[in-house]
Amino acid sequence: MTQKTIPFSEKQLAAIIESCPTPFHIYDEQKIRENARNLIRAFSWNEGFREYFAVKAAPNPFIIKILAAEGFGCDCSSLPELIISERAEVTGENIMFTSNDTPAEEFVEAQRLGAIINLDDISHIDYLEECAGLPEIICCRYNPGPLKKGNMIIGHPEEAKYGFTREQIFDGYRILRNKGIRRFGIHTMVASNELDPQYFIETAEILFSLIAELTKYLNIRFEFANIGGGLGIPYRPGQQPIDVNIISEGIRNRYDALIEKNGLAPLKLFMECGRYITGPYGYLVANVLHLKETYKNFAGLDACMANLMRPALYGAYHHITVMGRENEPADTLYDVTGSLCENNDKFAIDRKLPKLSIGDIVVIHDAGAHGHAMGFNYNGKLRSAELLLREDGKVEMIRRTETIDDYFATLDWGKMADFKV
Repeated sequence: MTQKTIPFSEKQLAAIIESCPTPFHIYDEQKIRENARNLIRAFSWNEGFREYFAVKAAPNPFIIKILAAEGFGCDCSSLPELIISERAEVTGENIMFTSNDTPAEEFVEAQRLGAIINLDDISHIDYLEECAGLPEIICCRYNPGPLKKGNMIIGHPEEAKYGFTREQIFDGYRILRNKGIRRFGIHTMVASNELDPQYFIETAEILFSLIAELTKYLNIRFEFANIGGGLGIPYRPGQQPIDVNIISEGIRNRYDALIEKNGLAPLKLFMECGRYITGPYGYLVANVLHLKETYKNFAGLDACMANLMRPALYGAYHHITVMGRENEPADTLYDVTGSLCENNDKFAIDRKLPKLSIGDIVVIHDAGAHGHAMGFNYNGKLRSAELLLREDGKVEMIRRTETIDDYFATLDWGKMADFKV
């Protein structure tokens, strides 16, 4: 069972706040690196295994560069994410470009970088060929429909906007083969934040079986199978973390039975985890700004859902530690809120915490993925800084806090004087 820990003391955090006022996100480099190495070690049996970090989870080039040093590639889904990867010196087939409803310029950029392009729809074959040309290697995203159940975050496969149907996947690879493509991969991803290891083993089995059928009927050979990401993390204290060694062992058994015995090896196994890699090792640090007592007790922070919107968007749980009060009884019920003029701007509802005082430092856990990345400027809020706790204990700013000038930077002020109302 997991217990929530923090890699710094109240005194250390207070010193950080002196130079970088709250709110801010801070990431633990050592733990991120250790976690990355554990994943690669678990799948070391598969020659060519690669984790393509889901850039959308933590799109900061400093984080990407750390993971690239550990052997990770990048899973990208937009033009800026492709550029982030390039600036972190990740290019070529170290990039997997998985997009949907994709503009032409994004395919062009993916081609320029030599990325592996993962098509989301059969109609995109002609679209890609017309706007950017067909690459040497190509991948298609499979939607297994009723064969798999999804979840709240990504939706049920039959209702999801992603991927080819079974019939389309056969037609798509036939079209690509006939157009001269000789290098193929296949991909699927149908869940997010899943904690059941069996789910990923079953996903691999579905893909391996499909590869065997496609190979037989179309006489093509697959270089890799990308089983996607979606590995969950234990947001709640006491939840059991997912065991990647169990996942690896189960997938290896299916690989031996469906790939090795059918003469389809070698087949590289790819993954594209994001949350699992950085999620537990990022924290949103904030300050108690106001305490309000009406029909309920409200603890108002200097952070808001512009800094972490998962609780408002999904009703997601994020653990909260009150620094310096870790050993006090959590006997007071609070709604922990931000200052946006939206009632769902809450980090927690009816959460038992130690009795709070104005000025208390609070740490919101598991904000290392889909935290700062989902920030926005509603109510004119400015996005917060990102800090990195280095392996040697030093803290570096890897993204500064936005300023008012940043907020207005995209306006054409030259037209304002002549603007008539």
